[in-house]
Amino acid sequence: MKKKNNFLGDIAGLIELLPERKRRIERASPGPIGDDPINELARSLHPQKIYFEIAEVRDETPTIRTFKLVAAPDSGTTALPVFRAGQYLAFREEVQGVVVTRPYSISSSPREALEDGFMEITVRKIPKGFLTKHIWKNWKPGSKITSSGPAGFFYHEPLRDTNHILGIAGGCGFTPFRSMIKDAIDNDLDLSITLLFGIRTPDEVIFKKELAKYKRKMGKKLKVTYVCSEPDGSWKGPSGFITKDVIKKQGGGVKGKTLFICGPPAMYRFLENELAEFKIPQKRIRREVFGEIDDITAFDEFPRGLKRKKFNIKVHIGSEVEEIQAKATETVLVAMERAGLAPQSKCRSGECGFCDSLLLDGEIFVSPENDGRRMAGVKFNHFHPCASYPVTDLEIIVNRSV
Repeated sequence: MKKKNNFLGDIAGLIELLPERKRRIERASPGPIGDDPINELARSLHPQKIYFEIAEVRDETPTIRTFKLVAAPDSGTTALPVFRAGQYLAFREEVQGVVVTRPYSISSSPREALEDGFMEITVRKIPKGFLTKHIWKNWKPGSKITSSGPAGFFYHEPLRDTNHILGIAGGCGFTPFRSMIKDAIDNDLDLSITLLFGIRTPDEVIFKKELAKYKRKMGKKLKVTYVCSEPDGSWKGPSGFITKDVIKKQGGGVKGKTLFICGPPAMYRFLENELAEFKIPQKRIRREVFGEIDDITAFDEFPRGLKRKKFNIKVHIGSEVEEIQAKATETVLVAMERAGLAPQSKCRSGECGFCDSLLLDGEIFVSPENDGRRMAGVKFNHFHPCASYPVTDLEIIVNRSV
């Protein structure tokens, strides 16, 4: 076919393709396609599940651990998939007879997965955390664990974002930034990263030596500042919270930068007021999902008087129908997990839509911070169980776990 290098030529080329397509269809075999290398490649690059073996466990602080994960060929994973620096994995575990999922950001780089054959996640032990207690006790070198494929939208996209990231992290919210920094070094990206990392106490500083090494490699393109909210006499850096003044002084302001924010819900809410002065367009702010709401009754919109109420939910899952009970203050997803239904989920924040379900009857309250439904979904009674709370008896259809 003759090569065309302009708009009209491209249109003409498309017109020429149509009869060629028709001829190929006419010559095609009437039998079904056997081998399908394109779909096979797609499945290997973007698997629904990854089967890992834990290769190494490192204590970063008394409450933070890094888990180095490699493929478990005997379980079905022979190579690790591609991902974007900043994405997460949703791990599926059985804890006390209940199957639950939790998302954890990948803290290693894409190159380390493809060339060195490992991924890392860095997990903070939460005192009341249902899964982290199980992880601390049971995840050891040699343990076999299962996750989803890489997911999430918390990554730098050059077509959308500026080439200067202003990152604001709290707690283990540093982990996706570690992946981004390593990726920038691995691929010599034209990317600058200024990171403000909020910690509670001085002993929560993680990856300090590692960051010093990255700083030597990136030079002026990398700046990391720790901000300690509960400093002791040994602390020399900025203290308090990450306020608008800290963003101006330590972060150099927001002009020409894309904001990436990752941390606990309380930090997100605090930053809403602090960032208001800058009048940043929403397209220049990326927020990582932060899981379920700790206390849904804290929202004024939540129906008063339902705090101690329980409701019945009729769940259609595949060909089965189950009757379960749910508290008004727990998500529909948690109620189904507690009842042993093992529904599918990933982000647990209303964003990804993986748990999308159909509301046949009843009313729900959707978290105003986590409402990731599309308008079409709202119109046709679809909802995300991970961000929805029952306020009446319900009847729903959910997808069976994959």
